[in-house]
Amino acid sequence: MERGLLWLPLLVMFFWLAWQGSKEYQKVEAYRTWAEQFERAKYDIYSVLGQKSNNITWGKPTPKGPIRLETFSLLDVKQVHLLVDDKSVNMENAPDKGRSIELEFIFSESTNSIRIPFTEIPLAAQWGKFLQELLQDLHSEPQQ
Repeated sequence: MERGLLWLPLLVMFFWLAWQGSKEYQKVEAYRTWAEQFERAKYDIYSVLGQKSNNITWGKPTPKGPIRLETFSLLDVKQVHLLVDDKSVNMENAPDKGRSIELEFIFSESTNSIRIPFTEIPLAAQWGKFLQELLQDLHSEPQQ
């Protein structure tokens, strides 16, 4: 009887971990279906991000698919910054660690910005560099 009581918390923890793993798997599968429509996409536990042509769509992953989706055009973006612990850092020499990692998009026509959270600094820096290059190409093209 005493041994059973000792093993019960471990059994409960095992089932809880299995349930959590199942939820995460469902999130990844829902993301995979959602990401097929984009040229480039990323998934992590904080957000999903997709790029198609000049449009960026992002939201929060759930087992039933991304929610709170927002879309904006890179044509409206003036600058892209990598923020680590709410401080702008150079994407080429980004720090190794940070508690809060975000890409910030600053728009030309307004004072507000959009911040997309990331879990890893190298991934955020890679996306930031790619989007900055895309932004420079868009702004350097002759307007028709």
